[in-house]
Amino acid sequence: MTRASASRAIASRLAAAGFIAADDEAELLSARAAGDAGLLEALLRRRLTGEPLAWITRRVSFCGIDIRVDSGVYVPRSQSETIARRAADRLPHAGIAIDLCTGTGAVARTLLAAHPRARVVATDIDAKAVACAVGNGVEAYHGDLFAPAPRALEGLVDVVVGVVPYVPTPALATLQRDTFTFESTLAYDGGMDGTAILRRVVQDSPRFLRRGGALLLELGGTQAEALAGDMKRLGYGGVDVLVDNDGDVRGIDGRLS
Repeated sequence: MTRASASRAIASRLAAAGFIAADDEAELLSARAAGDAGLLEALLRRRLTGEPLAWITRRVSFCGIDIRVDSGVYVPRSQSETIARRAADRLPHAGIAIDLCTGTGAVARTLLAAHPRARVVATDIDAKAVACAVGNGVEAYHGDLFAPAPRALEGLVDVVVGVVPYVPTPALATLQRDTFTFESTLAYDGGMDGTAILRRVVQDSPRFLRRGGALLLELGGTQAEALAGDMKRLGYGGVDVLVDNDGDVRGIDGRLS
């Protein structure tokens, strides 16, 4: 069986199981198997259980960059490209950035790709994520939010960016059925209204940012209004709500006055 015919057969089985992007997923699985029929079948069976595709292929594309994804690590979503690109726009060419809850290091890698001379420091509470980010060429530290960031960076950082957990606890049950079969709620749960961790970042960020430095956080729904008030009280000006091409709220961006 040729690779093309094998891919079509895989796509048919994925489609029958309800996978919407069956053709695309079949191509990625076939590429990962590299002509090994036995491996392709094993990969397909894993996918049919609902295991994240990126854990199986070990790769994901983010802002046009090929990112390694280790099993058990939060998979960066395409929706996060909005905040990553805005953060890259805010970062000076030889500036300093901190990427919170880095996961695979996808956002940090995006910043480094745009500004090779910049220093980008990343943190994550998940040790597996830190190892994955390091494997993707990121300077990453294990710990909660700003806690493991080098103290020498206090007051010097140009950009703080974070895709932190912001799903309201009651809304976790509405996520895709297989999400928590494989993934931890730690990467999603933002407290009752989804802003618990977002507010912690806002509160602690002025310690690291320089005057004029930017704070960018991914969020959703009506969370921007609540966060904008907190940011303004802490001295942030020019607070903007970021929306994607569909008009959906994706983040918030402000500069420390």
